[in-house]
Amino acid sequence: MASQEIETLASALAKLPGLGPRSARRAVLWLVKRRETALVQVVEALAAVQDRLVECDTCGNVDTQNPCAICADHRRDAKQICVVEDVADLWALDRAKLFSGTYHVLGGRLSAMDGVRPEDLTIDVLIGRVAQGGVDEVVLAMNATLEGQTTAHYIAEKLESYPVRITQLAHGLPVGGELDYLDEGTLAQALRARRPLS
Repeated sequence: MASQEIETLASALAKLPGLGPRSARRAVLWLVKRRETALVQVVEALAAVQDRLVECDTCGNVDTQNPCAICADHRRDAKQICVVEDVADLWALDRAKLFSGTYHVLGGRLSAMDGVRPEDLTIDVLIGRVAQGGVDEVVLAMNATLEGQTTAHYIAEKLESYPVRITQLAHGLPVGGELDYLDEGTLAQALRARRPLS
């Protein structure tokens, strides 16, 4: 049996996505064996992120600076906004390096079953960004789920009165799939084949 502190660390790691109790124990054992190098680096990195972690006021991305590195990058095309459900989707799309515009994180998707209403998401903030002018295209990159598509249609209706082109990712994405789990090739094809919503 390990000490209470080691068990607590394993329990904390087991809460991470993709790690169960056995994988978490293996990770802890690996860190303990390399406590002079790897463990120190992990602890320092976690402390640095914890102290500096902020949510971007512009797009909702999570970063250690505000505005985030994406919004602060003047090489980005501010005329294009790609709307995603959460930060994991933003990171997945940006990792593909195929979209040179900016992003907007909704913080979820509309869901009557879960009680998520439009006011629970950052849809009004998105409308405000578009209303300021200078935006030519809004790409609705919702997950290919019923809730994701409902959210996309709701946003499209809210943006109808603005002089902006509304597109969405191609339906080549697997139904029920989530952006964070897709490979770059699938994401690239979906971005290239985006089409007007109406």
